[in-house]
Amino acid sequence: MDIKKLQAIVVDALEDVKGQEIALFDTTNLTSLFDRIAVVSGTSNRQTKALAASVRDKVKEAGGDVVGMEGEDTGEWVLVDLGDMIVHIMQPAIRQYYRLEEIWGEKPVKLGAAKRKSTAEGQEAAAAPKTKGKHLAANQEQPEAKPVNERKPAAKRATAASKTAGEAAAKKPAAKIPTGARVKVAVPKAVAASAAAAKAAKAAAPKRATKAAASAAEGAGSAAPAAKKVIRRIKKSDE
Repeated sequence: MDIKKLQAIVVDALEDVKGQEIALFDTTNLTSLFDRIAVVSGTSNRQTKALAASVRDKVKEAGGDVVGMEGEDTGEWVLVDLGDMIVHIMQPAIRQYYRLEEIWGEKPVKLGAAKRKSTAEGQEAAAAPKTKGKHLAANQEQPEAKPVNERKPAAKRATAASKTAGEAAAKKPAAKIPTGARVKVAVPKAVAASAAAAKAAKAAAPKRATKAAASAAEGAGSAAPAAKKVIRRIKKSDE
């Protein structure tokens, strides 16, 4: 019988009688006498015997061979020899004392969902296609990849253009002026406007002075006849 099928049958038989702390170990690298060791705990002599009987009956029903059984009299430690596999059914105190896991437990076998491969339900479950969990990112449908537009934003393009223009201006050589030549420099508009205003004010100043003198002369001429009239009146009164 295949060793994987045999270990599945043994685990099923132990679970049917409520065996506690079932452990399974691969011993192919440790000994050539057997390939698997199973260790299980029973709370009483009666349960350990029932566990051993369940293993024996299940293996025989599946067409396997049972080489022998030991320890059924006391029930503290019952050993079932299946040829390629040895089953140790022990009470908790005996199991803790002998610590078989430390001797044979170099390579434990995970039971998991594969421990019931011998049953019809287990075979159907193994043959059924596995469903993928939708919560995993790897199993979700990925959207179609779209080409990425690598065009730069307007602000970046303007910055790049100004940088290029600045570099071009920096590379352009300055105009050479021949020695002794006269260079015309444009007068700023503000300076030209102030100079024109000063010139106009200077030209208007003599005209204003002439008008003032003329008005003063007119005032003096009008005052003289008045003085003459006053003198004549004084002379008449004296006579």
